[in-house]
Amino acid sequence: MYLLYFILWVIFNGNLTPEIAAFGVIIAAALFAFTCKFADYSIAKEKKLFRNFFRILRYVAVLIIEIVKANFAVIHFILTEKEEIEPTIVSFKTDLKTPTARASLANAITLTPGTITVLLEDNVYAVHCLDDSLAEGIDESVFVEMLKKIEEN
Repeated sequence: MYLLYFILWVIFNGNLTPEIAAFGVIIAAALFAFTCKFADYSIAKEKKLFRNFFRILRYVAVLIIEIVKANFAVIHFILTEKEEIEPTIVSFKTDLKTPTARASLANAITLTPGTITVLLEDNVYAVHCLDDSLAEGIDESVFVEMLKKIEEN
């Protein structure tokens, strides 16, 4: 984060001179200290983020793929008239420990077409599914497993 603040300082100034670099070092340190004190940020969290960078990147890629697959499933439901759509609400519980992981799972479910996270209390989710076929395996989805691996490190 410190390096990001310093790079932003240099970019906003438009050029790099010894004076701008010296002020940038001081201002970036002050902003970093402010962030650590008031935004509940720490160097340990930054190290954890760097350790999990490729897992997070993989999670985002899988999320995009699942969104595309769900789009085609919803298009299929819309365009075929012979199938009867049966909306359902599914409740399930996960073993995710951190609020960030739980919120990430809820967002992934909501971003995937055909499903909406209606309720999230502690580890209990209530999800509205456009059809009961979309509800199958939602409690042990690939998102849950990936978030568990991210939490471990």
